[in-house]
Amino acid sequence: MTAPATERELVHHRQVDLRFFARTDGLYEVEGALLDRKAHPFRRQLADTDLPPGTPLHDIVVTLVIDAHMKVHEALARMHATPFEACQGATRTLAPLVGLSMRSGWNRRVRELLGGKSSCTHIVELLGPMATTAYQGLAPLRLAAINDPANEAQRQSKVDSCLAYAAEGPVVARLWPHLHRSMRPGRTQ
Repeated sequence: MTAPATERELVHHRQVDLRFFARTDGLYEVEGALLDRKAHPFRRQLADTDLPPGTPLHDIVVTLVIDAHMKVHEALARMHATPFEACQGATRTLAPLVGLSMRSGWNRRVRELLGGKSSCTHIVELLGPMATTAYQGLAPLRLAAINDPANEAQRQSKVDSCLAYAAEGPVVARLWPHLHRSMRPGRTQ
């Protein structure tokens, strides 16, 4: 990457931090944190004074307790900094997530349940990457299951699920030669 052609000045910094934890009770926690800060003094709507540079405008942490099947058992939000006092009410909006599975359709379902005035935009934004973080956190369990000789259906469902697992590609050729397909004429990888 080359340096920018023109000078630039930092105006806003958003940090998103996602973590996955194994608990001693056999459940797991996926935690998402969002931190927004301005590089210059910033006057929030309805505020009488400016926030000093670097002061959090948003400091939000969402924690989901899930099981190995990615079913949500608990959902908690903490809002350490928000632009409006009313935002704090969003901490009480996550109950509809309990019982849902963080599988296909998760993002759509989250938007249906928590979109718009039902919750906080930033909480909804965090919940999508929290699902993929949970998926990655549970990867060792999935890999053990997919490598079990009895789980041919799981191996078949993985083929063509992404570029790396293309049926014609080298990953499938090495992992599951019986599921590998030769390249069709005129097609490139």
